Amino acid sequence: MKCKIPVILLACGSFNPVTNMHLRLFEVARDHLHQTGMYQVIEGIISPVNDKYGKKDLAAAKHRVAMVQLALQTSNWIRVDQWESEQKEWIETVQVLRHHYSELLRSLPRRKEATSSRAESEIPTEGIATPAHTAAPELKLLCGSDVLKTFQTPNLWKDEHIQEIVEKFGLVCVTRAGHDPKQYISESAILTRYQHNIHLVKNVVQSDLSATAIRQALCRGQSVKYLLPDSVISYIEDHNLYLEESK
Repeated sequence: MKCKIPVILLACGSFNPVTNMHLRLFEVARDHLHQTGMYQVIEGIISPVNDKYGKKDLAAAKHRVAMVQLALQTSNWIRVDQWESEQKEWIETVQVLRHHYSELLRSLPRRKEATSSRAESEIPTEGIATPAHTAAPELKLLCGSDVLKTFQTPNLWKDEHIQEIVEKFGLVCVTRAGHDPKQYISESAILTRYQHNIHLVKNVVQSDLSATAIRQALCRGQSVKYLLPDSVISYIEDHNLYLEESK
């Protein structure tokens, strides 16, 4: 029996605020990777961007992290990580990936020990991979197909960073309405070269829902129920967030 490759999905972004569609990306991506028969998704990580990112209408990181924590109360495999938001300065996405990959490597002995302990406590079954044959976990960047388009924006991404992301880590890219990820790949020499490491995931339920549209609705006093978790809506109301529309 072929051993499946463990995968951790990392999503970076503003999460300003976190929406139901942000959470759906993880579920859709996990289903896709599992259906390939090659991977086993073991964890999802949401990493809200640092306040120094400079976005005019960006809520403070403490609020964005708190909202993600509330949104994830019903998830048993996705967590929020504050490391990026707690840095003194804004850092590039590739640096966030490097950090989490280092943390992953550091945790491997503990993961192997836990796997070994579980295996010893269970009755051996023919065909099940033993810890010695467990594949090394991989860390992949989870994003929407709109992110692929931003790779083409001059001076937004460094070519060497794009290459490191797709070559060393890999992308799991979920389709979004109005975007053609295959075209974005074909228009980029780097993405074309490493397209074998880019997983394009078809999102059956297409939506153009964005955090920007939600902030605008909140500013106008319009309902955002069913677009955000109720706990997040309550948090926004309790802390009077997104009352002023950015110019």
